Amino acid sequence: MNLGLRLVGRREDGYHLLESLFAPIDLHDEVEVELGGSGSEGVHLELAPIPADRMPPALAAVTAGPDNLVVRAAVAFLRAASLTRSVEIRLDKRIPAGAGLGGGSSDAAAVLRALNALVDRPLPAAELARVALGLGADVPFFLAPIPSFVSGIGECIEPLEGLPGLDLVVANPGISLATAEVYRAADALGSALTRPGAGSTMRAFSRLRAASDPSGSVPRVSGIGPRSLQPSIRDLLVNDLEPAARRLCPPITRLAQRLAEMGAMAVSLSGSGATVFGVFASADAARRAADRLREAGAEIGGVVWVRATRILSGTDALDR
Repeated sequence: MNLGLRLVGRREDGYHLLESLFAPIDLHDEVEVELGGSGSEGVHLELAPIPADRMPPALAAVTAGPDNLVVRAAVAFLRAASLTRSVEIRLDKRIPAGAGLGGGSSDAAAVLRALNALVDRPLPAAELARVALGLGADVPFFLAPIPSFVSGIGECIEPLEGLPGLDLVVANPGISLATAEVYRAADALGSALTRPGAGSTMRAFSRLRAASDPSGSVPRVSGIGPRSLQPSIRDLLVNDLEPAARRLCPPITRLAQRLAEMGAMAVSLSGSGATVFGVFASADAARRAADRLREAGAEIGGVVWVRATRILSGTDALDR
């Protein structure tokens, strides 16, 4: 998920340039990959049934056709590796689709990692990253999902140290937002560089980038802990896409307000939405808030997907 996202420009090809703090969380889909023998070909995806109590239909709208990102990932890998083999994939979705949580991108990266481990001649890391970037701007991050400062269109990834396992509540009002639509709405609202309040976000990101000393050490995140958030870090938990997402999906505003009322120390939007997250003082506090939010769903427009989770760091993230 994005613990803050700053828009800094736009390339001639239309891609937006961004700076963001990416952090893996303790939520995941299950992906099984089987590589066929020589002479076989074709990529087949089987989608496990999604129980109605796991997520609502609007967030479970995933198809098994050639446009599915995991299918495209397998096809792209075989092409890059010059292989003619069949690939069988089974996907069990637990992360909502189109929710701003990177579920599809993480699944695509999982397929790339699995295939690279299964072939006799794995692709070099740089080539695998190139294949990942061709699938989507945030897919490269999930090849090695550890807390990172991400810039460019998502291809520039700098690992960060010192980010603790913060306890979170993530919630979605049952609405899937298309990333491209949110970016178009953000463009229509005007540049984030001139939006009131954006300066604090810029200063916070500048401080974070400056944390790397001339010796080349890995930047560290400081001033953030399980029971307190210093103002400088609060500034990082700002998403320049949030005004556009709120305009497209008004329930985001009500959801953010309820998370704050329930004790969240900071509330923000993840990615392009419509998922909102709140940072809580402990795992127990997050679980209690998640339970209360489920009960209050009808009052604020029907919150239909809520989870208590936490940020993963270091080897915890890589083990996923």
